[in-house]
Amino acid sequence: MDLLTPEFGLFFWTLIAFLAVFFILKKYAWKPILKALNERETGIADSIAAAEKVKAEMAEMKNENEQLMAKAREERSQMLKEARLEADRIINKAKDDTKAVADKMMSDATQQIEQQKMAALTDVKNQVGNLAVEVAEKVLRKQLSSADSQSEYAHALAGEIKLN
Repeated sequence: MDLLTPEFGLFFWTLIAFLAVFFILKKYAWKPILKALNERETGIADSIAAAEKVKAEMAEMKNENEQLMAKAREERSQMLKEARLEADRIINKAKDDTKAVADKMMSDATQQIEQQKMAALTDVKNQVGNLAVEVAEKVLRKQLSSADSQSEYAHALAGEIKLN
């Protein structure tokens, strides 16, 4: 049981050694240790604050990115809509232009047909007139072969002429 109860001398010298080490550590080591701990605590707190700040910035950037993406999608759909409208407008204009050209071609063709028809009718009338004159000339030559018949025919024509 001697081993369990220390003697007073051992206790005294152990206490003196402990107090000496304690004061030496307090004077030379305690301040640097506390300073290092405080710096580490400050560094950790700063790192946590910086991490929170970065996290907040990332959330803000994510929101901005989503807004930009939504705006880009909206602009894309608007551009597609405008492109469709422009394509429809161009197609309709082309159809209208084509219809106008076709109508003009039809009108020109109809007019040319009418002109050719009139020219053909005039030609036919001229030929009929020439044939009528030739026939009349042949008939008159045959009928007016004598001088008496020529004189009678001249008087008949003179009688038909009306003077104004």
